[in-house]
Amino acid sequence: MTKEQQPQEPVEEAAEQVEQPEADAVEAVEGDIQSPEQQRIEELEKALAAAENKLEEQKDSVLRAIANAENTSRRAEGEIDKARKFALERFANELLPVADNLERAMQAGDTSNEAVKPLLDGVELTFKSFISTIEKFGVKLIDPTGESFNPELHQAMSMQESAEHPANTVLAVMQKGYELNGRLLRPAMVVVSRAATDGVDTEA
Repeated sequence: MTKEQQPQEPVEEAAEQVEQPEADAVEAVEGDIQSPEQQRIEELEKALAAAENKLEEQKDSVLRAIANAENTSRRAEGEIDKARKFALERFANELLPVADNLERAMQAGDTSNEAVKPLLDGVELTFKSFISTIEKFGVKLIDPTGESFNPELHQAMSMQESAEHPANTVLAVMQKGYELNGRLLRPAMVVVSRAATDGVDTEA
């Protein structure tokens, strides 16, 4: 058998093996190539995702703005209410000496004197009318006689032993206090009780 007559199959197989990778490469490239429709769909999907993110950001911004507006409105209402309640504070403080003088006049008058008694009755009536009027505007009288001492409303001027009252009881009011819509204008000046000490003879 001559060389020319030898089988050619191995050579053809080798050629096929060389051509096969090239065909695979072409198929891979063709697989990566997208149609215009697919590209457009991807672009639209990306645009939609970006729009949704933007919408969420804007929604959060709107909610924060609404919350800030509501907080500002509540603060403003609180300030207005506070201003309305306490606008009379300075004026009320100026009226307190008037009430004090009326009380002093009643205490200094001689009720046993028939000539003076009508005058004292008029002063007392004026005092009650005065207190009733200022109460309409939120001013409240603090007269704690017989009550427990409250350092937030009362100012202790002195202490006095008492076997008849529990310790820290207001025995007397030297000057009445006043408050305006729950805010203290002036504390009541009071005498407070303390426990009586038993006398013990320590001398032998």
